[in-house]
Amino acid sequence: MRISTLEEALKRIKELEKKVAELEVENKKLRARNFGGRKKHDDAWMSAYNDFILKYESGKTIMEIVAEGNVSRRTAYRYLEYYKGLQDQVDETNSVRM
Repeated sequence: MRISTLEEALKRIKELEKKVAELEVENKKLRARNFGGRKKHDDAWMSAYNDFILKYESGKTIMEIVAEGNVSRRTAYRYLEYYKGLQDQVDETNSVRM
């Protein structure tokens, strides 16, 4: 499409601005989708993880924590693996500094 007058250019700009607005609405909808599954370290995850760690470090076993009903056995073991990974990183950092 060849634009030869100012009026045609302004008309085309309006059309494109309308299209951009429509695409922005669609983009907003797509970004708001719930993809399901486990969330990666959001506030709720961190809260549950920290609660688990407090109980674990106080001497409770995994099964005692699970029996309280706030976390599943699989999630408890996931938290434990994450915790051990962090501990290994801390240990590596400390050994490098010495």
